[in-house]
Amino acid sequence: MKLILLSILFFMAQHIQAQTTIQRDPEIEQMVKEVSADSLKSYIQTLVAFGTRNTLSTQRDPKRGIGAARNWVLARFHEMASRSGGRLHAYIDTTTILPDKYRIDRAVILGNVVATLQGSDPSDPRVFLISGHLDNMRSSPTDSIGDAPGANDDGSGTAAVLECCRIMCRYSFPGTVIFVAVSGEEQGLLGANYMSEKLKKENRDIEAVLNNDIMGSNNSNETNIIDNTKVRVFSEGLPAYETEKNIVSIRNLGLENDGKARQLARYVKETGERYIDNLQVVLVYRNDRFLRGGDHTPYVQRGYAAVRITEMNENFTRQHQNLRSENGINYGDLTEHIDFEYLRKNTGLSLCNLVNLAKAPAMPDSVKLEIKKLSNSTYLYWQKPRFGEIKGYYVLLRETTSAFWQRKIFTPKTEIRLPYSKDNYFFAVQAVNETGNESLPVVPMPAR
Repeated sequence: MKLILLSILFFMAQHIQAQTTIQRDPEIEQMVKEVSADSLKSYIQTLVAFGTRNTLSTQRDPKRGIGAARNWVLARFHEMASRSGGRLHAYIDTTTILPDKYRIDRAVILGNVVATLQGSDPSDPRVFLISGHLDNMRSSPTDSIGDAPGANDDGSGTAAVLECCRIMCRYSFPGTVIFVAVSGEEQGLLGANYMSEKLKKENRDIEAVLNNDIMGSNNSNETNIIDNTKVRVFSEGLPAYETEKNIVSIRNLGLENDGKARQLARYVKETGERYIDNLQVVLVYRNDRFLRGGDHTPYVQRGYAAVRITEMNENFTRQHQNLRSENGINYGDLTEHIDFEYLRKNTGLSLCNLVNLAKAPAMPDSVKLEIKKLSNSTYLYWQKPRFGEIKGYYVLLRETTSAFWQRKIFTPKTEIRLPYSKDNYFFAVQAVNETGNESLPVVPMPAR
C-alpha cells in the first residue's frame, strides 16, 4: 500500500512541479511601452486629411484620394526601413479590378501597401501578417467624390499596422513579419483576396494573420455603453478550407471548436492579457460580426489561421455614413470620436502577439495521442519543431466545456503522461524558448 501511495504522489508531484507562472518577456514589455497614442493620432489625422480614401477615388491628386493615401503610407514604411538595418522592404502591390455592376462601377487599379520585415533565420520560412484596410466609404460604396473621413473604419487599423511596423523594424526576429494596408475592403475584400491568393500560389508559410479593423472607439449607439477595457477577437469554428475532406475526423474527435483560427484566438487572448494592462480580450466564436465580413476571411478560406480584432462596442452612426446632422445626431467617422488610449492598448495587443510569435520556435511536429488501450490517463508524444531554439514544451489542457485553455504544464521532454482522461479534456502542445515565447498550440491526433 505504501509503495502504491508513493508512486501516486511522485506521479502527481511531477506535474504539479512542472506547472509554471508565465512571465513577461522584458523585450516585448519594452516594445509595448513604446506604442504611442500621439503617433496613432498623427497617423489618423493625416489619413482623414486626404478627404476620401474610397478605392474608386482619384489616384492622381497628390493631396486627396486613395492614391495620395497609399503613397503616404509607402513613404512612412520607407522611413521605417531606413532604421531597420536593411531588413524592411516596402512597395505597392497593384492589380486591375474590372467592373462588377455592384461595388465597382469602372475598371480600377487596386493597390496594397506592403512592408516585409525579413526574419533573421534564413532557414525559417514562417510568416506572420498584420493588416488594416486603407480604403473607406460613405453611405454608397461607389461614391468616390464626397468626403469620407474613415478615422475608425479603418484609419484605426491602418494606424495600428504603421505603429507596429515603426516599433518592430528596429528589432530582429527569427520569423518574417508582413505589414499591409489593403485596399478594396469596402468593395468586397478585394485587396485581401488578391494578396491571400498570391501568397497561397507562392506557397508561403503563413502561420498567423491578425486583421485590425474598427478598433479605436469605446462607445456604442442605441445601448450607449462606454467601455475601453474590452476588445473582441473573432474566429471561425469549422475550417472553411477543405471542410468536406476533414469533417469526419473533426466530428469523431470533437474538434469543432479547435480549428486553426480558434487556436490563434486563444493565443491572442492569453498573450494579450499577459502584456496589456486593463484590457480584457473577449473571444467571439464566429468568424465575424453577424452576417458581416472582414479582410481575415480570404485567409481563412485558403486554410490560414486568421482572426479579426475589433472594438467591443461599435457605433453605427459613424460607419459608412455621409457627414450630416439629423435629429440631434452627428453622423460620420470623425477623428474626434477616437479614444486614442483605447487604440494604444488595442495596438499593443497586436504588437505583443506578433512579436511573441515571431520570436517563438516553430510548432512541435507530429503531436500524437496514444489510443492503444482504454485508460484514465493520457499519453502524449511529439517531435521537435523544425525551426527555432527551444527550452521545452507547454502541454495545454481544458475541460470540454471550457472556451479557452485552463492549465499549462511545462516539460523539457517530447512526451508526457497526464492524470487526466481524454474523455473529459482537450489537449494541445506548444514549443517554448528560453525567453518564454510560445509557438501556436498543436492539437494531438490519435496515434494509429
